[in-house]
Amino acid sequence: MSSLTTPSLSPAARLRGLKPDWLADPKVWRTEVLAGLVVALALIPEAISFSVIAGVDPALGLFASFTMAVTIAVVGGRRAMISAATGAVALVIAPLNREYGLGHLVAAVILAGLFQVVLGALGVAKLMRFIPRSVMVGFVNSLAVLIFMAQVPEMRDVPWAVYPLIAGGLALMVLFPRITTVVPAPLVSIVILTAITVGAAIAVPTVGDKGTLPSSLPAPGLPDVPFTLDTLTTIAPYAFAMALVGLMESLMTAKLVDDITDTPSNKTRESVGQGIANIVTGFFGGMGGCAMIGQTMINVKVSGARTRLSTFLAGAFLMVLCVAFGPIVSDIPMAALVAVMVMVSFATFDWHSVAPGTLRRMPAGEIAVMVITVVCVVATHNLAIGVVVGSVTAMVVFARRVAGFADVTSVTGPDGATVVHRVTGELFFASSNDLVGRFDYANDPDHVVIDLSAAHIWDASSVAALDAIGAKYARRGKTVEITGLNDPSARLHGRLTGELAAEH
Repeated sequence: MSSLTTPSLSPAARLRGLKPDWLADPKVWRTEVLAGLVVALALIPEAISFSVIAGVDPALGLFASFTMAVTIAVVGGRRAMISAATGAVALVIAPLNREYGLGHLVAAVILAGLFQVVLGALGVAKLMRFIPRSVMVGFVNSLAVLIFMAQVPEMRDVPWAVYPLIAGGLALMVLFPRITTVVPAPLVSIVILTAITVGAAIAVPTVGDKGTLPSSLPAPGLPDVPFTLDTLTTIAPYAFAMALVGLMESLMTAKLVDDITDTPSNKTRESVGQGIANIVTGFFGGMGGCAMIGQTMINVKVSGARTRLSTFLAGAFLMVLCVAFGPIVSDIPMAALVAVMVMVSFATFDWHSVAPGTLRRMPAGEIAVMVITVVCVVATHNLAIGVVVGSVTAMVVFARRVAGFADVTSVTGPDGATVVHRVTGELFFASSNDLVGRFDYANDPDHVVIDLSAAHIWDASSVAALDAIGAKYARRGKTVEITGLNDPSARLHGRLTGELAAEH
């Protein structure tokens, strides 16, 4: 009798199998490194701008982008996604900073991280399944609109030279990939436009005009606040709002990257990871953050990054550029970064969703949900609000559509002593409330059969409606027999019938 054995791998082969993609393949390594560099350059003006929104020193936004990216690269659940200081978080915590100061802001960031860890552990990521496709499309399109709108101020009241520089940057990003894709086109565009403006001494707004770059690394420490219950009650509402906004934006971005890369991600790990990253950021005095959609699109869609290395290097390069190469980075024209973000905006927008052919075939309700999501996001500049409003709208549209499927057909027996009412469709609060009025209580015969073999009972409202129908017949001396219940419907009906108010 022979035995089957599995050939063992040599230690070297096992070690090769454990290597991450970027270490095993030099081409992947090059892509990840260059992608990280491009993202780092794009992060600098964004982080400074969000610092201004939050009312803090620009260094705090840059520190937050550094610690968020480096930490989430290790603990996050979605590879290649960029987390940093964001406008959504800045808007939430700005009032706290204005009223109570920086110490309370930093404490709120740490508490928000704790909230995110708890929410992640409780499975908040599972709620993503309730976000319909039309909301996701609206989210993507509104994101593209917001990215473009954020560049508009950089194109107003500026020297005329800014416009040809932006046009040149866009042309480079469109044409350069036809020559080679070894080096990301955005990086080439930034380098060439910087060389032109510096070499020709063209006076245009630069990164340095946005604020002073930090000259040293952040140091850890505790927030400068009294550790009292009063402090906790002050920061808790802001921290919880920041936790919800950050998680929603991060999970939506993770889902978007899943679709782009056709790879899955661990949303629960990502939720907990966002919390850990914010806790770390708070202890280093940063302003907190979440997934950064524009920079993620640069990393994944434009530069082709797919691993954690690009995320880690985006944060690491950010600090290196600020601390070691601050004077050089300060000379980068804003026009170069505006061109990159405009290209990202164009690439992010789902143009197929607004094509005439698509709109003709799409149900009106789904188009309405997409438009409402976009309008809410653009009006509030808050992606979380748009997603919530869009999801609620989609649920209402779905409820109205499904409620219309409930129908009643009646057949009277040959002897005229029995009538069978066959109910078809889904019975829940939106459809069952109309069910009571679908029967002829006065003229039906004494024996009434309600056949539910083609229906399903989903909630207590439906059981109450059936009880009300039975009561109306009973007052006229007629008997009601309910037949055809499937097992789940029978269990729900058996548990609740007679226990609810039968009158409507």
